[in-house]
Amino acid sequence: MRFTFAATAIVLTWTMGVGVVARGAQAPAGASTTWSGVYTDEQAESGSAAYAKHCSECHLQDLAGDGFAPALKGPEFMNNWNTLSVGDLFERIRVSMPPSGPSGVTPKEKADIIAYLLKSSGFPSGKTELPPQSEALKAIKIEATKPSN
Repeated sequence: MRFTFAATAIVLTWTMGVGVVARGAQAPAGASTTWSGVYTDEQAESGSAAYAKHCSECHLQDLAGDGFAPALKGPEFMNNWNTLSVGDLFERIRVSMPPSGPSGVTPKEKADIIAYLLKSSGFPSGKTELPPQSEALKAIKIEATKPSN
């Protein structure tokens, strides 16, 4: 139990630091945003199952977090990730989630989980799946509010 608490505290502190440092980075010109339909409904459905299996123990079934693990939807999630890229989120999950064994979840499953998080946050689906590669996902900016057209 102490190890879980300590590991969660370290990961949460690291996340906050990465967010502060990375907020200055801008998405490439012409890059898409999370409002562009960057995942499919089928991918989000697959991500829901992967989330339930690998993430819900700490982040809870409703994605609200458990007090140590942060919420993965809602104002806290949007505040932490607004203006960063989906690639930043993917990389964070890729290297450190779940804390008990990040390599136990495939990159494809992690991309599917992100699709589920995006759907749960109200971002629209599209016709193309999120790819399971950080570099490709870095071109997709997370925007908390829908841009006016």
